[in-house]
Amino acid sequence: MLKEFGTAMPKASEVKRGQVIDQDGTVFAVRQIDRSAPTARGGGTIYRFKLEAIPSGDRRELTFKGDDLLKEADLVRRQCEYSYRDGEDFVFMDSEDFSQYLLPASAVGHAAGYITDGLQGIYVLIIADQPVAIQLPQSVVLAVTDTAPVMKGATASKSSKPATLETGLEVMVPDYITPGEVIKVNTETGDFMSRA
Repeated sequence: MLKEFGTAMPKASEVKRGQVIDQDGTVFAVRQIDRSAPTARGGGTIYRFKLEAIPSGDRRELTFKGDDLLKEADLVRRQCEYSYRDGEDFVFMDSEDFSQYLLPASAVGHAAGYITDGLQGIYVLIIADQPVAIQLPQSVVLAVTDTAPVMKGATASKSSKPATLETGLEVMVPDYITPGEVIKVNTETGDFMSRA
């Protein structure tokens, strides 16, 4: 979404997770925002941002006051669907005009563990006409290919065990989950959410 009259300058308190900001000439995706209100009188709320550089994937944490102005990155977000792998490249198809975007595995990074054939709701981030990164949907549905057998009494217990998913991703799941089941996984944290 390009802005015609320059780049928007939202306050730190207005920035949402998933937004992309330009900090000191580096483009970052906002992965997490923690708010803390100081107890001292007159102290404003502090916002701690967990950021991931695009396209390098370097992580950084920065702290801002609520009225600090941040620069929104000048980029285009295109909603896409994952099509296929072409060697080391991932190919995404634009949901509107069906154009294709190729991103190397290095640009996709850890997100590859969440991508399955035909996955929709992915955004390809484009800077200066070049696709540089993707933004995954908040959660994805994946099949469990391998995990330890169900333990007796597992439904009553709160313990968890590792499970390997169809993409090779490993997540912790409750004891009652068995191979072949389909589960919902949070793409931000890598945590099991529910059966799908």
